[in-house]
Amino acid sequence: MTGSAVGRDPARGFPWVLSIVTLVALAILLALGTWQVQRLAWKEALIATIDSRVAASPVPLAEVERTAASGGDFEYQPVATSGTYLHAKEQFFFATHDGQSGWFVYTPLQMEDGRAVFVNRGFVPYDRKSPETRPEGLIGGEIEVVGLARTAPDGKPSWLVPDNQPAANVFYWKDLAAMTANAGLDPKTVVPFFVDARKTDVPGGYPVGGVTIVEMPNNHLQYAVTWYGLAAALLGVYIAMLLRRGRTSSDART
Repeated sequence: MTGSAVGRDPARGFPWVLSIVTLVALAILLALGTWQVQRLAWKEALIATIDSRVAASPVPLAEVERTAASGGDFEYQPVATSGTYLHAKEQFFFATHDGQSGWFVYTPLQMEDGRAVFVNRGFVPYDRKSPETRPEGLIGGEIEVVGLARTAPDGKPSWLVPDNQPAANVFYWKDLAAMTANAGLDPKTVVPFFVDARKTDVPGGYPVGGVTIVEMPNNHLQYAVTWYGLAAALLGVYIAMLLRRGRTSSDART
């Protein structure tokens, strides 16, 4: 009977189910680590492209329009144009800047050919939304604008983002079509992207330009190390378990 009991001792059997589960988990962890390595290479290339593009000389607005019409990438492309600000048609994007809540002021710039481009002139504090609170910054006449071209989102970025409130002139995501309609502009005359103005000296100090966030987070190396580390830890635990079972089986035989 003792021999029969020893024969059925689970310590002597190979843990097939646990081994299969471990191998599956190990494969998943390694795949996640490899994916993060691939994402790291992609992100580094993207950052290098953006850095070189931002440092380039501005090109005429028409050149960016041609790139946009052909479906090309123009994000963060420095651009220069000129025109007259339509301050009465400002649109307001809820934002924070230097830890302060407020608004990015999107003002249509009417160009010589009659068309308009929405320019993100920069940040104003929450209580400076009304143009009457910052009359010095309502620059009149012909002005040259230099900034970064920014794509207009195709739709709401996430369900977590609140719905825009055009009736209150409050935008939580940059809906160019809604901004155009809210400003009373003909969509056919509006350039299909935005321009983030560079920082310049503005009378009265507002809006504060140059608010474009160019730095991109790149934590993929840490993520890859984490996934690979978990895979190594899992493999170590599995090997230790097999060794322990082997010792237990050996003790049982003696």
